[in-house]
Amino acid sequence: MAAVWMLCRGRRVLAVGDRSGDGRRMLEGLLAASHLMPLELLPARVTEHATAAGLTEVLIYVGDIQRNVLRLLTGCGEDAGEAATGQDAELQVEGTLPGRAYQYVQVLADGSVEAREHRWWVPLLDGTERLGVLRVTAATDTERVRQDMVALASLVALILVSKRGHSDSYARLTRAEPMNIAAEMQWQLMPPRTYADGRVVIAAAMEPAYRISGDAFDYATAGPVVHLSIFDAMGHDTAAGLTANLAMATCRNSRRQNAGLVEITERIEQALIEQYGQSRYATGILADLDTRTGMLTWVNRGHHPPVIIRAGRWISQLHCPPAHPMGTGLALKTTLCREQLEPGDRVVFYTDGITEARGPGDAEFGLKRFTDFLVRHHADGLPVPETLRRIVHAVLEYHDGRLEDDATVLFCEWLGPDPETTAAAAALAGLTPP
Repeated sequence: MAAVWMLCRGRRVLAVGDRSGDGRRMLEGLLAASHLMPLELLPARVTEHATAAGLTEVLIYVGDIQRNVLRLLTGCGEDAGEAATGQDAELQVEGTLPGRAYQYVQVLADGSVEAREHRWWVPLLDGTERLGVLRVTAATDTERVRQDMVALASLVALILVSKRGHSDSYARLTRAEPMNIAAEMQWQLMPPRTYADGRVVIAAAMEPAYRISGDAFDYATAGPVVHLSIFDAMGHDTAAGLTANLAMATCRNSRRQNAGLVEITERIEQALIEQYGQSRYATGILADLDTRTGMLTWVNRGHHPPVIIRAGRWISQLHCPPAHPMGTGLALKTTLCREQLEPGDRVVFYTDGITEARGPGDAEFGLKRFTDFLVRHHADGLPVPETLRRIVHAVLEYHDGRLEDDATVLFCEWLGPDPETTAAAAALAGLTPP
């Protein structure tokens, strides 16, 4: 029998189990325990059940909102920064082995432990959304152990996602600073920042993470159609966040009633005018991608046109006569535009905070610098989510760490008409076999 101790504010929780290598018993036990388990008990339950598969220690690290650090989930319900005695409470993403496992979504062996132990850093993924990493230690290094720890990481990720929405402990742990009210609303409403299947890869990034005001993005699938939208509401205050929230909620409600793109934008405008008169408005791009054919259908409501990247180079902006921003009631015609994509095309939607961020000498970051960055880093083989993480950091650095406007980018790559191209989707999202 093996005894595994976990420290929690000076209290030791003893988990006892054998080392039979029974991965199925580990997963079944943890799954059964998860149904009536608060998030704070997850580390102890993982430790308890992991011993059945011969895993002597498992630590859970989750990424912060800006994806700069990985923080230890101790299960004590503490504020960020407090952690179990003797463990690293916070690990940097840049320049560390666990950070590399997180960035490149790879299982990496840690050679720094004693020879009688084996340790790995295992990515925590919900689909293709990067949640953090597991630090797994075992007495032996076998194929069965490696399979079991990857399976455990998948289950832990699912449990984290099922618990985090109603856990203030999780929210505190993933925040490095206080969040304004508008950002609180936006992060709760928007979908995960990464999605992939055999048809598309979608990724998004947004800054300033703790002071978002009027930017928002959305995506959804309905059969073969993938919907994409990006909004930029007037202003830099809580009212801008409310405007963007109302626009996004109206868009979703209209989509689910089978409204077309033009009608959706008209309903958004009506909702904004009913709520604010004509004192608040939002620009936006709304698009539908038919994954069977690659036909992109879209409308432009006073927003920057998207760009298309084809064969590893920037082709052009997609042109469509823009109508007036939603909420202004200017009665300009809304045009439904179409663009035939080729397999591998990447369509990039963005807000003006990306391209108009100003650096030294008051020079804008610019559209060319933005697209060159995307092309160059994708050519380096980086996963799409990691590329977007780096572009946002580059914009922040260019602007000396502070943005005067929200900066949001939404990226969609169409893989082609064959829905069985799951391997390609996995590669773009950074998933590699363990």
